[in-house]
Amino acid sequence: MIPFLDVKAINECYLKEIECAIKEVLRSGQYILGEQVKKFEDEFARYCGVKYAIGVANGLDALSLILRGYGIKEGDEVIVPANTYIATLLAVSMNGATPVLVEPNINTYNIDPNKIEEKITCRTRAIIVVHLYGQVADMKHIWKIANKYNLKVIEDAAQAHGAIYSGKRTGNLGDAGAFSFYPSKNLGALGDGGAITTNDDELAKRLRALRNYGSHEKYYNLYKGVNSRLDEIQAAVLRVKLRYLDEENEKRRRVAEYYLKHIKNNKVILPYIDMSKKLSHVWHLFVVRVGNRNEFQNYLQSHGIQTIIHYPIPPHKQNAYSELNSLRLPVTEEIHNTVLSLPISPILTDEHVNKIVQVINDY
Repeated sequence: MIPFLDVKAINECYLKEIECAIKEVLRSGQYILGEQVKKFEDEFARYCGVKYAIGVANGLDALSLILRGYGIKEGDEVIVPANTYIATLLAVSMNGATPVLVEPNINTYNIDPNKIEEKITCRTRAIIVVHLYGQVADMKHIWKIANKYNLKVIEDAAQAHGAIYSGKRTGNLGDAGAFSFYPSKNLGALGDGGAITTNDDELAKRLRALRNYGSHEKYYNLYKGVNSRLDEIQAAVLRVKLRYLDEENEKRRRVAEYYLKHIKNNKVILPYIDMSKKLSHVWHLFVVRVGNRNEFQNYLQSHGIQTIIHYPIPPHKQNAYSELNSLRLPVTEEIHNTVLSLPISPILTDEHVNKIVQVINDY
């Protein structure tokens, strides 16, 4: 069986370095907000090209804390893509605000900038942009709208570590960016982890307190904060893996390019890449669309190829958002009913890639 993603095998490439990093933490006696977190924050900020990176417990907290840091609250509205993982909406709801869903572009799967303006009201405070599957959204168009209405632009970059748009990396394309380091991400920890990136001095200062019970100094609490801190062991692991991120992303691109060039089956809709915007896709996922998805997935499974559906149920059809169930979002629903993610990773062999292509072409 060709696995969809073998996280264990990816991490084993750096096993000795990771073991050394963990031992360093154990010997240090510092396990919360110590030197490893500080060094990772500095290195990740430098990598993203921003002034600040703030380590937090996970990607959802990263997004939620940005909104809280900007004072977004009950009565406010936040524009979000309808085609996304539910965490994007949850971050808005956790702050008491209302997520306002905007349909995606059917080609890129990212939020359609042409449909944003009609959703803006006097209560709109921000636009959350998700760089879905590792492809950067149309930031130039989105910023034009945000500037017109004085809105914050927040990146959900949980799937786009290292992606580039007009010479800048994700995390440096909005007012602030939220990252997840869940083990399956392009930059994955050995457990949960997340980070916020920004060039905003005041926001960074506030976020460092908010993630730590609202405190800059122990027992002195400026805000009603939370406990959301990237721990030392995960920071140490991420420092090792950050050094190889660009190399791993390049390997993903080579797999994706081979798929795009050699998959020849008119029943399978391949990803669309807009090369005119000088962006660099990092291929967190390679997602195709197929009319009879269940049949196609079973066919691949029978030939020893594991696939995953990202995501079978759109957020507005989830029980958690029953108040949105009546929304009619045909583009989003079409995507969620037809997408299927093929294996892609930095350790996928040429033999496996060739087999996947051959099996798909024979379908």
